Amino acid sequence: MKLAEALAERGELIKRAEHVKARILANARHQDGESPAENAVGLLSEYMIALDRLEVLIRRINRTNSAATVRDGTITDALASRDVLRMRHKAISAAADAASGRDQERRYGPRQLRSELVHVAALPVAELRSTADDIAKRIRLVDLEIQRVNWEFDLIDE
Repeated sequence: MKLAEALAERGELIKRAEHVKARILANARHQDGESPAENAVGLLSEYMIALDRLEVLIRRINRTNSAATVRDGTITDALASRDVLRMRHKAISAAADAASGRDQERRYGPRQLRSELVHVAALPVAELRSTADDIAKRIRLVDLEIQRVNWEFDLIDE
């Protein structure tokens, strides 16, 4: 099984487990003399089996990510880099929005009278937007590289 296939299965297992959990909670109690729509005990057993499979899959994915190489490191290194790039992008974009007054104009509208206070940007908005665009491009490139490698490497066995 390729790493990408394991990642897809992990996503499906997580969704399935959440769905079963919701069904457990919906059927955990019922009125005396009534029957629940589904057997909560059976659902709980199904949920535990799904979690056991999920744990095995996550362990194998993590081992593979730590061993598979991408560029000058491992997939784990690339994932860490991507996560930090996303944080940088979010912070720089938020700073540009704040400096441009984007949030303020929505709340209070543009200045109505000449006597109202004028707000001046303390940060270079255009430069921040350009930096955010560059970071977004780097994120896309790292994502593409990770996806490429996900289809090249086989999942490490137990």
